[in-house]
Amino acid sequence: MDTFEIGDQDFLLNGEPFRILSGAIHYFRVHPDLWADRIHKARLMGLNTIETYVPWNEHAPEPGSFIADGGLDLGRFLDLVAASGMHAIVRPGPYICAEWDNGGLPAWLFTDPTVGVRSSEPGYLAAVSSYMESVLALVVPRQITQGGPVIMFQIENEYGAYGNDKVYLQHLVDLSKRSGVDVPLFTCDQPFGTMIEDGSLPELHKTGTFGSRAGERLGFLRERQPTGPLMCAEFWNGWFDNWGTHHHTTDAAASATELDALLTAGASVNIYMFHGGTNFGFTNGANDKGIYEPTITSYDYDAPLSEDGNPTAKYFAFRDVIAKHFPVPEEVPEGRVSLEASTIAVSESASLLAGVGPLSSVPGQVPPVEVTGRFRGFYLYEVSLKGGGVLSFSEVRDRAQFFLDGVPVGVLSRELGERAVVIPGVGRLQVLLEDQGRVNYGQRIGEAKGLIGPALLNGVEVLDWEVGPVDLASLEPYRSAATELPRDTVSGAAQSGVEGPSISFATLEADGPGDRFLRLDGWTKGNAFINGFNLGRYWSRGPQRTLYVPGPLIREGANELAILELQGSATREVSFAVGPDLGPDEK
Repeated sequence: MDTFEIGDQDFLLNGEPFRILSGAIHYFRVHPDLWADRIHKARLMGLNTIETYVPWNEHAPEPGSFIADGGLDLGRFLDLVAASGMHAIVRPGPYICAEWDNGGLPAWLFTDPTVGVRSSEPGYLAAVSSYMESVLALVVPRQITQGGPVIMFQIENEYGAYGNDKVYLQHLVDLSKRSGVDVPLFTCDQPFGTMIEDGSLPELHKTGTFGSRAGERLGFLRERQPTGPLMCAEFWNGWFDNWGTHHHTTDAAASATELDALLTAGASVNIYMFHGGTNFGFTNGANDKGIYEPTITSYDYDAPLSEDGNPTAKYFAFRDVIAKHFPVPEEVPEGRVSLEASTIAVSESASLLAGVGPLSSVPGQVPPVEVTGRFRGFYLYEVSLKGGGVLSFSEVRDRAQFFLDGVPVGVLSRELGERAVVIPGVGRLQVLLEDQGRVNYGQRIGEAKGLIGPALLNGVEVLDWEVGPVDLASLEPYRSAATELPRDTVSGAAQSGVEGPSISFATLEADGPGDRFLRLDGWTKGNAFINGFNLGRYWSRGPQRTLYVPGPLIREGANELAILELQGSATREVSFAVGPDLGPDEK
């Protein structure tokens, strides 16, 4: 039987000193048919371990559920890690941050105001226990002590930046051990202030998270943990992007120098991220430190392996550093396959609002969207107004488009702090509300989304709204309702642009699977779908200009491209670029 333990100075694999060279790959951000490729490329860079978070909200979209198939098949992902000859580290949270929607905490958890999140409050502990038991049922049989790849299991995540409830942490430890975890348990926190002490327990191995000044950070960690192996559990070698900013990059040589310092100091490392992947659908998180900043669709992170699995200059710089300290495989991964640019045009379109199903009446004050039982995406509010004037709200979370009898009358943006719109007269008001991503870090985690009341028209409260989700799980209702876009009556040529909010359809002919990079110049804001799969959000404000289309989504012959456009476009054409365009960096 293999063993993995924590010694006085080293990790011990079967009793022998072992250095963890890990890279983060989030299986939930990568198409499952590409997992093996990404894992293999990690091994070729010289890594010996794969680390992943586990997103509670993705696995349990409603209380009592636990989905673990398809792109959420954690067991299969860990089996592929084992098949590659590598080890695994599992970090189940329950809070993960990760620039992921709500930091991985399920939004339904917050619909009960008595639940004390990330604490020893009984209702929260009951929910956490159910989730953790489901995760552990997959992880425990895959521990190294049972012939699997898992060598370490994390308790919470940077908890010292949030709280110091030791009863809560002990509950997680006891639950893990009771469920059969016999590999080392560890915590990770930033090496500042009292975070390391607050976020851990005496019996747990403590690791740090940082991206620079390795010697100083490791020294801080050693002061607080005199024995045991040093480890940077998140070596930040890149960063994420928000809409409206530049594409963040870090110098490959500078990052490699920091990695070299870590390894020279004898520390173990987990590279965050080795391969970032994509925030498909509505899974992106957001930050709010006074200004709401939603994260973009790409989670490329300027990682060594790019969003589409291409080895970068940073990949080879890191590989060279690792080779100074440890053997690396002779095989070198190939670069991106050359693609040809192409253009197609949408030919049919359907109104987004017309396809929304029956709404539910909610007496009293305008409700948050959580009353619908859906926790992501778009929602429709409706109410009849007997007059016009200034309509205001306490807050809009996160973006609202207003229509009076079908005519657009304004947009309110949380990012801009907008809370009031002028309604020109009497009529039926419709409000298309977009949840642009739940905050993933700080005190605003778990907050309600939607129109936050009271809703006041000229100072008088507007009551008794109707509300419902925009169901995009299947596009069939929109496909069935789509009509051919009008053409010029004289020339017969297609008129430019489509109106919004709408869903338009185009056909992509392909000779088989293969990556694509969808470019939407001339379109404004919305989501794109390939064969019904939600690729994520696009927005003309950038920085990213292309959406990654994983090759396995493409089939031979006809493929359906659907574009949900909120504002309207200046063109009917979309293009497929020769490579990704994540926008200009800050240089």
